[in-house]
Amino acid sequence: MIRYRENISLLPFNTFGIDVNAAHIFYLKAQEDLKDILEYPGFSDMSDNMTDLLVLGQGSNVLFTHDFRGVIIKNEIRGIRILEENDKFVLVETGSGEKWQDLVDYAVSRELAGIENLTLIPGTVGAAPAQNIGAYGVEAADVIESVHAFHLEKKEWITLDNKECEFSYRDSIFKRRLKNQVIICSVVFRLSKTPELRLNYGGIKEELGKRNIADPTIQDISGIVAGIRRAKLPDPEILGNAGSFFKNPLLGEAQFQVLLRSFPMIKYFKEGDLYKISAGWLIEQAGWKGYRQGNAGCYEKQALILVNYGNAKGEEILALSEKIQKSVFDKFGIALEREVNLIS
Repeated sequence: MIRYRENISLLPFNTFGIDVNAAHIFYLKAQEDLKDILEYPGFSDMSDNMTDLLVLGQGSNVLFTHDFRGVIIKNEIRGIRILEENDKFVLVETGSGEKWQDLVDYAVSRELAGIENLTLIPGTVGAAPAQNIGAYGVEAADVIESVHAFHLEKKEWITLDNKECEFSYRDSIFKRRLKNQVIICSVVFRLSKTPELRLNYGGIKEELGKRNIADPTIQDISGIVAGIRRAKLPDPEILGNAGSFFKNPLLGEAQFQVLLRSFPMIKYFKEGDLYKISAGWLIEQAGWKGYRQGNAGCYEKQALILVNYGNAKGEEILALSEKIQKSVFDKFGIALEREVNLIS
């Protein structure tokens, strides 16, 4: 039996805490239910084209600026199972509606390495390939084996391997060519039984030293990352936010050297031939850290986080983000790109 509702508030379904309504919402419990949803009486009238369709997990990376007039499919496909295993790795298939942290806990408790640095990233598993989530030197692309999805226009199931997902920094084919065309139903991860720990990001190595841990385990890394995140990032259940609002800009050698001469204290990481600049540092240097106007603000402990202090509207958060973008560009000549998906 398909569960369907009309004119429902999305306040519980987005971590920014924006109070907008959805005209139509279906609850997807299993991938087999997709056919029934698409054949639901009047479905084609509810969504004139695929841009009127939104698949929503925990709503941890979206900003609503208006009521949503189309169809929302609330992804609640759960389940974690082992597909294949040998003495080196395990292939784990996870329902796209499973909470990301539940998958991390599953892996860490079984000493399966690869996603321990991605501890406490909010959202569901389905967002991992779409957004190519990442933190502390690790990206979802490092461990994703394949993605199983339903193509809405072709009405057929497709499976994309890692290369076919066209992963890049906080980006994938699902945000570009396949945007609004597919619904991700499950993701297969390749997790390792022989950890290759990433320790050189975000203060992990320093924290290991403070704790006198010379030979860390994946449990140690997961615990340290959780502690760092809790110390500097707001809990969305207490203070509405969607995590990092902007991407860290990537600069080539020439542009970076010009910037470095003017701002020798700039924070960055070298990644191949590119330089990843700390967007939080740029925003803080432009004077926005701790800024508040009405119910919208820039978090006092981490400038990369925009927050809803109460009853902010999506338009207020968006307007603040645009002011920050202009300010950073005027000061540094760098155009910040949103990481959060704007739903308008």
